[in-house]
Amino acid sequence: MPDSTLETGIRHDWTRPEIRALFDLPFGDLIFRAQVAHRRHFDPREVQLSTLLSIKTGGCAEDCAYCPQSALYEAGVDAEKLMDCSAVIEAARAAKEAGASRFCMGAAWREPKDRDIDAVSAMIAGVKALGLETCATLGMLRPDQAERLKQSGLDYYNHNLDTSPEYYGDIITTRCYQDRLDTLGHVRAAGIAVCCGGIVGMGETREDRVGMVEALATLPAHPESVPINLLVPVEGTPLHGAAALDPIEFVRTIAVARITMPASIVRLSAGRETMSDETQALCFLAGANSIFCGEKLLTTPNPERDRDRALMDRLGLVPMRG
Repeated sequence: MPDSTLETGIRHDWTRPEIRALFDLPFGDLIFRAQVAHRRHFDPREVQLSTLLSIKTGGCAEDCAYCPQSALYEAGVDAEKLMDCSAVIEAARAAKEAGASRFCMGAAWREPKDRDIDAVSAMIAGVKALGLETCATLGMLRPDQAERLKQSGLDYYNHNLDTSPEYYGDIITTRCYQDRLDTLGHVRAAGIAVCCGGIVGMGETREDRVGMVEALATLPAHPESVPINLLVPVEGTPLHGAAALDPIEFVRTIAVARITMPASIVRLSAGRETMSDETQALCFLAGANSIFCGEKLLTTPNPERDRDRALMDRLGLVPMRG
């Protein structure tokens, strides 16, 4: 790809007024701009298929208002021990056979201990040996921990910003925004690709969605993968009962992420279980080019593989080549 900003469309100096103006575009104009950006960097038919496995569920000390894995909430999720390495590798093998090219491992920790890094590193090495891209989300990392994960073969690290800096304190109080940015910096310094996005539908305003996109699009390097999650309101969490986000507003968020971070994989993540096929189709049209496949996203439901295959066939989409 050419290096010039003019030709690639890649910028790191997006301002809130510019991003706000994108959100305010007539829907057709917004989708057109997103399509132009998408086609400049990707084959518009290709969708990356990833699988996410909870390798350590529940008992988290954080108070993220959306998360049923917090030990502070009665959401029906029991604390479990870290999975056995062989079981994780078998799950990865099954995911590959089902068409996944990336395997993501998530652990409900505020931050891993060194012994946890040892165990997860063995999992990463085993999954990598299967020929899959590897991704992990384990909470906050120290620089030395990021280095060890890189040495084990980790390709991507997920650590979401979740929302705008202004709204963040309404959602999480057990760590601050800078904590998240620090972990992203440690991951980058270790040479691991970044997977970082957010969650919408948590009661935030459009201006908060503008602020979230600005925070992502003005990072020194755009995240290679940008998951856009729609809140799955789980009974027992503070956000249970939150008003549903308008589907068109969700599609607008996908499109704005695509325009501002044109070379990033934009993943249509949590919340697909309740989306119509038509809403998902609009998301792909808006520039989403990755989904999680499999029956669960950590602890929340995800569409069945057969439904995903059927929708991709109807839309003429194919799995992204490795």
